[in-house]
Amino acid sequence: MDCGDEYSHNSFDLHCLLNSFPGELEFKQIFSDIDEQIEQNAASIEHCIKEIQSEVNKQCPDVQLRTTTDCFELLDNYNPTKSPSIPHGDLIKFLKTLQDLLKNELNQEEMILDLLWDLSSHSSSSFPSMLSGASFHFLSRTSLHSVEDYSSMDVKSIWDNIRLHLRRFLVSKLQSHNEISNSQHKIWLKNQCIQQLLFLYPESEVIVKYQSIQNKLLAKLLQNCFPSYSRESNLDIMVHGYQSTMHKLYSMIKEDFNTLREILAPSSTVKFIKETYLDTVTEETAKFLENFCELQFQESAVRVIKTSKSSSRHRGAVHALVTPECPQKRRNFFLSLDKLKFLSQLIKSFLELEKNVEELLEEIFVSLRTPRNISGISDPSNQEVIIEKPRTNETRVLSEQLLPVKEATLLDFAWRSVFKEVSLPMAHCITTAIEDFSTKILQQEQNERSLAVTYAMNLVNVQQVWQDTHVPEEDQPKKIAKFCSDIMEKLDTMLPLALACRDDSFQEIRANFEEACCKVATAVLARLQERVKEFPSKAPLTNLHTLLSTAVYVFQHFTQYDNLMKENTKKPVFLVPVQRYQEFINTLQFQVTDYCVRVCATSILQDAESHHWDGYKAFYEGERCSFSLQMWHYFFCALHHDLWTILPPKLAQEIFTEVLEKSLGLLASRYARAHPSYKRTPQIRLDVTTILICTETMLWSVCTSVQKLLNPHEYIDDKIFKIHTHCNNLFTTLVILTSPLSELYQTFQHGLDDSASDSIKPFFKQPLHWFSCISHFYPSLLRAPSSGRLTAEGQLKLLLSQPGCNWNLLLETLLHHDGLLLRILLKSSKQASNTDNNLNQGSSLIESIFKVLYHCNFSPQIFGNVFVSYMEEEQLWDFLYNIPVSTFLESELEVIRCLRLALTDAVKDIVQQIIFMMSPGRNCETNLNKHSVPECLRESIPKEWNYIPKETKRKESSKGFTRLAVQAVSIVISKLPTVIACLPPPIKYFFSLSERKMSKNFVELKKASLLVWNLIVIICRIFEDGNTVELLTGASLDRWSKEKLGLICVCLESIMGKQTSGPNQMAQRVIQSIEQEKPNWIESQLLKARKLSTKCAFMTIEQSTALEEGDGALELTEQKINMMVLDICHKPGGSEYLRQIYHIMRLNEEYLKEQLFSMNGSKEKPLPIRPLKMTLRSVEDQPSAFNPFQVYKAFSENMLVQSAITKWNWNWSKLLPNYLGLDKMTFSVLLKNRWEMRKDERLEEEEKAMLEHLKQFCTIQNSSASDNTEEP
Repeated sequence: MDCGDEYSHNSFDLHCLLNSFPGELEFKQIFSDIDEQIEQNAASIEHCIKEIQSEVNKQCPDVQLRTTTDCFELLDNYNPTKSPSIPHGDLIKFLKTLQDLLKNELNQEEMILDLLWDLSSHSSSSFPSMLSGASFHFLSRTSLHSVEDYSSMDVKSIWDNIRLHLRRFLVSKLQSHNEISNSQHKIWLKNQCIQQLLFLYPESEVIVKYQSIQNKLLAKLLQNCFPSYSRESNLDIMVHGYQSTMHKLYSMIKEDFNTLREILAPSSTVKFIKETYLDTVTEETAKFLENFCELQFQESAVRVIKTSKSSSRHRGAVHALVTPECPQKRRNFFLSLDKLKFLSQLIKSFLELEKNVEELLEEIFVSLRTPRNISGISDPSNQEVIIEKPRTNETRVLSEQLLPVKEATLLDFAWRSVFKEVSLPMAHCITTAIEDFSTKILQQEQNERSLAVTYAMNLVNVQQVWQDTHVPEEDQPKKIAKFCSDIMEKLDTMLPLALACRDDSFQEIRANFEEACCKVATAVLARLQERVKEFPSKAPLTNLHTLLSTAVYVFQHFTQYDNLMKENTKKPVFLVPVQRYQEFINTLQFQVTDYCVRVCATSILQDAESHHWDGYKAFYEGERCSFSLQMWHYFFCALHHDLWTILPPKLAQEIFTEVLEKSLGLLASRYARAHPSYKRTPQIRLDVTTILICTETMLWSVCTSVQKLLNPHEYIDDKIFKIHTHCNNLFTTLVILTSPLSELYQTFQHGLDDSASDSIKPFFKQPLHWFSCISHFYPSLLRAPSSGRLTAEGQLKLLLSQPGCNWNLLLETLLHHDGLLLRILLKSSKQASNTDNNLNQGSSLIESIFKVLYHCNFSPQIFGNVFVSYMEEEQLWDFLYNIPVSTFLESELEVIRCLRLALTDAVKDIVQQIIFMMSPGRNCETNLNKHSVPECLRESIPKEWNYIPKETKRKESSKGFTRLAVQAVSIVISKLPTVIACLPPPIKYFFSLSERKMSKNFVELKKASLLVWNLIVIICRIFEDGNTVELLTGASLDRWSKEKLGLICVCLESIMGKQTSGPNQMAQRVIQSIEQEKPNWIESQLLKARKLSTKCAFMTIEQSTALEEGDGALELTEQKINMMVLDICHKPGGSEYLRQIYHIMRLNEEYLKEQLFSMNGSKEKPLPIRPLKMTLRSVEDQPSAFNPFQVYKAFSENMLVQSAITKWNWNWSKLLPNYLGLDKMTFSVLLKNRWEMRKDERLEEEEKAMLEHLKQFCTIQNSSASDNTEEP
């Protein structure tokens, strides 16, 4: 058969679909591509089978293959050992010529290996099988140079010497590959060497030799990185050394796994990894632990000697201790806390290694569920595999594919057995150690408390212990008591001892650990309960918050312990402690809330001077609110600070919301019962207005979403709705109680509107009615529900008012107003990148914004508009037209770098497929040009092998490269539409907008879209850059391959219409060949790609707009934002990108507010751009202390100008009609409390008449009007 490049073999990587959100057109293109590739592969298989039938029928006339079944039966029964009979003399002559070349000529090994491979694969013989004989061990006794009398040697001995020489060459080459730093390239080269060794020797012997090579490498690693133990050893340094060794060991395992997985059967791969690495590290650990136990036992023996008397009788007893009963006694030596911690960290390293290896091996066995392609059928161009894998291997692989996956994945990593000798001392000492350090820490805390001047607790920031924890960020405490942090930190170091339990050797350790943890949990809970009793007589309210946060921390810790240990026990371990802590948390949360409400009711709001409603003198001339309200505001500011800096965000918000709701209910009740005099009535109006303004500022902190802020009626059971109800009641009191009597009479002279009262929801009962009434006087970022959305300033305020980073709200804020905040950040990041020591941070901010918007598939226009405007401002269009691919450009712009990486990732599969075709050994042309066979060797080849010289093949294959280039170019052009279909909509929309900016300047873009142009440019630049090729594929190309790849680039550039120095005849022949076979196919593919790059992006935007204009707009918006957040967080580094943007926004809050205000203001010139504060330290790590003077300043100057409120001109004629639907009882009570209803007030006749009319309407008894005292 001819070279394999004429057969079509296409594949499609479905993983690219996970990075996009395909629409209807994209899905249609993707499935169409898959169907087309399946048809092409089927045709290729059929063509290959027909050629096999033809060749067999020609060479073996007795065997006639009429059907495909006959062909498969022949392949199944094919015996590679059969070969044509060759005269003994011809074979000896050929082998002697090979031997002489190896002995007398240098650097002939590669040529001979290629020739032997060529003879075996293209001739009708099985060369290695026919000449195979001695093993590695037998051949090691012979020497190529020791043979002088060739006439006395038979075929086998000569072949054995040749194999020995080639083996030495390949083994040396294999060893040198271990020095390569590029892991992917190293795997590729090793794979080639091992395949060549398997060509010469049986699999078992090759694996033994490779295992020996890796064992030496591993021994060197363990010798350098695996420290030995002595009494003077620093345990912390040793732990670090072991952890570093385990990480390097896993890297070696992963490399060998990827090297051997395509060569060996799965069971052989697992066996190799086990025997080479896992057994070796287990043996080394056993030696280490043996030395460790010996030294620990000696220390224990010395301790016994020191505690005994120095008499010969006692010395004899000590001698008896260490001689006859030594095997039994030495297991009971003492282990200190440091030694236990060291052993626990060592076991933790083994657990991580075991988990990583199991996950790695799962890859190979998951693939068994879908059997791999059978060599020579699905991939006819890869004819090497027939010889790389003997038939015995194929049978074994196929049989393993039929096994259950669990049976096949069984890995015997017996590292636990080496800890058996030390397991009993660990079991005996772990309980004592845990109880000792917990008792010591609790006692230390007690001593510090007794010596301290104040009762304030010592706090520490909470560090994330488990990277893979399932505790949401909103539930994680921020600060806890230091003593509890110290105890749980030490418990965490002991946890691996219990997690290692899978057999009887660790059962006692696990049981003792559980028992000790329960005791510690009980002791810590008792201490927390003891500290709770100190409040409020001795300890401040902050202590109660700290104790609540600490209890949550311990509860989450033991819940996590339970989840980790439940994997083996299948039942809860710490059920009782977890339940007790949950009850304690509920009780303490109620206590905090109840105390705050009672303080408001009995202390803060008890203001005799301010609330002397009978007074006939105005309170501070009516220009300031009650003292109690100002203190109420201070109290909530302090409470807000403490909760936000100590408790978990969700819990802090719950407590704050509940306290605010109940205190507002209390205020609404009290002001509804107030019966002020004429001079004190303005104070009621000012007090209620103050309460409403303060509530508005606190609403931003209690609402977790824009919908809760603007549409609280959708959350009827929520406390936020109750807050609005209390505010509406307060405003009702203000209107009925303080409005002029004439206005009140004018509105209600005809009575209440019963129809309005019976309506579903009167206007004054709308949640935000109270705010809409004061919004004319009080400038606020809050908007009426009819607006449907907040301003950019409002979004920013809502986001930064939260106790923690709310991912959904953050993304909604970033996307708001067409990415306005992101535009400001991008502009300012350029300034930041130009300042000293901020280059990396500025660049990473641009990368973070790019990565976040790149995955916002429901809002592609944001990505496009933000970055197109950035490109326009920075004048980067020239860079976009010619994107470089080299990763070594120091001056590369960050945005261009991000675009390059995104497009490179999109075309990576195409590049790998082309490089696979062009790599040495994959096609005839590369083999033809690699080595030249000497004339003497060529003449010695037996005629029976039907060897065709390379020169003849070159003549026969003069059009071989043309076919190869046609196939390569066809692959690129055919896959372009699918590549674009799999790109996320934001990147397609960006290039569509950019094309409008650039199409006038670049003529080439008229033939293809800007996105298609850049994809082709990226592919060509990758082919031209050897470093990028090696990074993407791991392949190192020779000069011939690089030249041919350059020609393929010329073909692609010619197709795109790029002008070159002159016409290339080879490129023209390639393009003409494609056009002759498929007329207008290239133009059709480019048109399809252009359509997908433009139409799909705009269709996505239209669909998104249509959904938002529907009835369920808000619900769909919430759902889409949540889906985008999940998509971003599931991408590598996604949550870190969001967190980085959030922290920078918090650090630059005032600057962002100024920029937004200037954009919305009347200033002609915008504010200058300043560099951003780029320090990425979390704001919660170092919160500022609560400053009441700062709160007073903000209250007096920024939030509430009391003198101005008294001058508000209320439009009573507009306000009062809203209350015609008020129920009669409420109106009667409030009317009764008006100042005109007091006995001692002097009224004009007209006022009396109006009042009598209202009284008759409300059926108020005269006697009831005499009660003019306020109930407390």
